[in-house]
Amino acid sequence: MTNFELARLFYEMASLLEVRDESRFRIRAWQRAAQTLETLSEDVAAVAARGGLRALPGIGKEIGARIEEYLTTGRIELLERLRENLPPDFLSLLEVRGLGPRTARALWEVAGIDTIERLEAACRSGQIIGVAGIQKKTCENLLKAIAQHRAGRARALLPAAREVARQVALALSAHGGVERLEIAGSLRRMRETVKDIDILVTSTAPARVIETLVSLPSVAEVTARGETKASVRHQDGLAVDLRVVAPEAFGAALQYFTGSKAHNVRLREMAVRRGLKISEYGVFDEATGARVAGETEEDVYAAVGLPWIPPELREDGGEIDAAREGRLPALVERAQLRGDLHDHTEWSDGHHPLERLVEAAEARGYEYVIVSDHSRSLTIAQGLSVERLRQQRAEIRAVQARHAIRILAGSECDILEDGRLDFPDEVLAELDVVVASVHSRFKQDRATMTARIVRALESPHVDILGHPTGRRLGSREPYDVDLDAVFAAARAHGKAVEINASPERLDLNDVHARRAAEAGVPLSISTDTHYLSELDNVDLGVAVARRAWLGPAQILNTRSLDDLLAWTRRG
Repeated sequence: MTNFELARLFYEMASLLEVRDESRFRIRAWQRAAQTLETLSEDVAAVAARGGLRALPGIGKEIGARIEEYLTTGRIELLERLRENLPPDFLSLLEVRGLGPRTARALWEVAGIDTIERLEAACRSGQIIGVAGIQKKTCENLLKAIAQHRAGRARALLPAAREVARQVALALSAHGGVERLEIAGSLRRMRETVKDIDILVTSTAPARVIETLVSLPSVAEVTARGETKASVRHQDGLAVDLRVVAPEAFGAALQYFTGSKAHNVRLREMAVRRGLKISEYGVFDEATGARVAGETEEDVYAAVGLPWIPPELREDGGEIDAAREGRLPALVERAQLRGDLHDHTEWSDGHHPLERLVEAAEARGYEYVIVSDHSRSLTIAQGLSVERLRQQRAEIRAVQARHAIRILAGSECDILEDGRLDFPDEVLAELDVVVASVHSRFKQDRATMTARIVRALESPHVDILGHPTGRRLGSREPYDVDLDAVFAAARAHGKAVEINASPERLDLNDVHARRAAEAGVPLSISTDTHYLSELDNVDLGVAVARRAWLGPAQILNTRSLDDLLAWTRRG
């Protein structure tokens, strides 16, 4: 298909532009165009013939001209220029996680590394240590990434996995044969990292659906293919497993491929006690072999005497007993959040003006939004001095006059190494909400770090403890802290702790968030927004809260503005 041919070329174009350190906006434009072509059900040549290219998402003047060039000549001159002076297999290096485009190019130019095999050998020998800042630890990480690449099971952060799944689902649906499609697996359970993507479909043309998947331009490798299932490795490193199932077994398959192994074992044990057998094909009477359920998940759970269990809870964390006893919680939903309680603007290290943040929050239907830029000690993030904080409050008052949404004047105030706060009490007392966070001295021992945070929570002006363990997924371990002591202090002093929805943090995680709630501590779900699009990361924070069994009453920012301000002024 011409669509797929062009999409492959555009993905290559984006990669080559990245290698040459072009603008990330230009790179993203070619990626979006490739995705548009991959999911376009009409032949792009027909669209071009009727003059409809510019109406396609992500196809502007420049990219439209390249499409027309290819349709007319069978080549794209810009792409050919970008390929010059690079070996034919060079782009395969970019499939190794942790190897950036500029580093890959330096390795080629300095050390002649042009394949994954040569990269592996160079890492083992130490030949490339010193090239483009590569150290011994870098080589160790690259060797791990190469092993993951070969196994086809690289882990991805939740939002990256969601985007890959969304794109593949759109492509499958666009090219016919799909009647119903659902994402299953750990992605449906909203785990913080995802190893592979499970997609289930019903179809009257299974062969067509399978062919679409294995032919997608974004697929780097086909690892298995059969009549009703296929497995591929996406260009982003994730494995994608597709299964075409019968409509009467769809619910059983969705349950089977969503639940954790331990959850499914418990369910099968319950079935056996009732003389039933559960599999991905349905629920069957063991004596007669007759199917008794399978079309819907609700029917599968009902067959063993249970109500439907939300996917996020299917981890064998007590959900089956709770379901049997009628104790499943009504989990929090995104629509119940009334505002965001951790956001940055260009006053510190945000990338948008204050009023743009307010407009974006207003557009999402929020009742309130906070402006919580960094405090003065975090100089790397252009932290605000006392004078600049007060100047910002003057701007908040000016902007407030033009908007119905309430703009909360706040600060993400640093917890200093001894537990003191970065602003004096009289300054903090002027603010609506104070988020206190650790941003330095992460290597303090457990007793020192715990005492540091507990001291900060004793301040009458602190409202929320921000990203309580300081972790960054894949790059920084949590600091050593006694969270039970922290939660006890938060409870004693009437503080909340944060579920930070930044995909690199997701901090608190679900296990710790559940412990905080059990200790009687309210939690906020906040995005720590630095770019406006990150406001939508709130979905990830909601997912953490749901995995933690939290309902709306346990979430601080489900409260009305009046109730929230009454709580912050309690001291």
